[in-house]
Amino acid sequence: MGVRFRSTVAAVLVVAVGVAAGAVALVALMRAELTDDVRQAARARAEQVAAVIESGRGVPSLAVSEPDEEFVQVLDARGDVVAGSPNVKNLPAVADLRGGSEATLTTPLDEDRFLVVAVAAEGPGGQRTVLVGRTVIAVVESTRIVTRLLFVGLPLLMLVVAGATWMAVGRALAPVSAIRSEVEAISAAELHRRVPLPPGRDEIARLAATMNRMLDRLERAQSAQRRFISDASHELRSPVASIRQHAEVALAHPDRLPGERLARTVLAEDLRMQRLVDDLLLLARADEDALRPRLRPVDLDDLVLDEARRLRGAAPGLRIGTAGVSAARRNADPRDLGRVVRNLGENAARYARSEVAFDLTEQPDGRVVLGVEDDGPGVPPADRERVFERFVRLDEARSRSAADRSGAGDAGDAAGSGLGLAIVAELVAAHGGTATVTDGRLGGARFEVVLPADPVARRS
Repeated sequence: MGVRFRSTVAAVLVVAVGVAAGAVALVALMRAELTDDVRQAARARAEQVAAVIESGRGVPSLAVSEPDEEFVQVLDARGDVVAGSPNVKNLPAVADLRGGSEATLTTPLDEDRFLVVAVAAEGPGGQRTVLVGRTVIAVVESTRIVTRLLFVGLPLLMLVVAGATWMAVGRALAPVSAIRSEVEAISAAELHRRVPLPPGRDEIARLAATMNRMLDRLERAQSAQRRFISDASHELRSPVASIRQHAEVALAHPDRLPGERLARTVLAEDLRMQRLVDDLLLLARADEDALRPRLRPVDLDDLVLDEARRLRGAAPGLRIGTAGVSAARRNADPRDLGRVVRNLGENAARYARSEVAFDLTEQPDGRVVLGVEDDGPGVPPADRERVFERFVRLDEARSRSAADRSGAGDAGDAAGSGLGLAIVAELVAAHGGTATVTDGRLGGARFEVVLPADPVARRS
């Protein structure tokens, strides 16, 4: 059963229960009001007769204008009839209500039921009881007519409610059908399509807007995935092509490419591919929110000083400054933060002209700030966020050979794959920190990592 049918049934049931309860209350209230009118009229006539008896003027005339609808009897202390209206003359007391009360009963006067009211009176002849009875046939007939009208009208009302609800829900769900049809037609190759936005700002309009935002995210994710695969394939083609080229030269001209040189080339390219694959796997884990740093106390200054010593050996032409490095200890993953420091150091060495500087300080609020600067060309303000994206190279003119001559590679990759800074951003985020780039004091770029006072690894 569809939403339209269920909504219609629910609306009909709710209205039916409410209207039925209202109808029952209406009939009961009407019966009570009409009965009270009859009671008040009977009591008024009885009190009128009782007042005459108590005044000592005897029993007044008990004639009634409507003999089929009213009667009057006066009883003595023993319950015997001492006077009555012409329509009940010579009839015994219709009810023993001495002392004053009321009753609804069938009388010998008519088969219809009468409401009988008794009023006590004290006259010269002793205790008297005045009985006045009025028929309740009008009450019965009125309630019967109203009940019949309700029995006929309520089903018609339910039909009207069902029809109105069916049409209203159908009109409200029409945009949903359009959205469903459009979503059904959207495939992986057509993520540019969007569902129609209905007018207004109701729930369905918000649903359509949410679905369009979801499609925007899917389209961006698919584009990023395709770009990622394309870039990764391009990066992997370079070492494969290099190995193949050297192998073909070695086969065609064994005397020009000794086996040892071929082995070193193959090993270097293999290591390059291994680093690239490791980087891709790490980023894939980051996409799945599967980075789980193994936290333990780490001396961050030791990691920075170790990287500075490594760079001095790898790039002897650069000055590596560590004067700004002070002691700092944090709960972190030493392997991940070591990779962060290494990637930033290699990135700085790749673009530095003559100097790279490290600094490490602990702020009064408990945060730790790691800075890596160089005196290279720097990063333009427009690219300072994009530089942490994957496969981004701001200086396309720098070739792999230039990186080899500098003695250090791009961030985390001697081949300059453009993944190192993206890895830095992911690993720092996994520790609850941030990575940014600004202008440095040396004239080039300053990459800065800020770790919170109590870093907590991200949880899925």
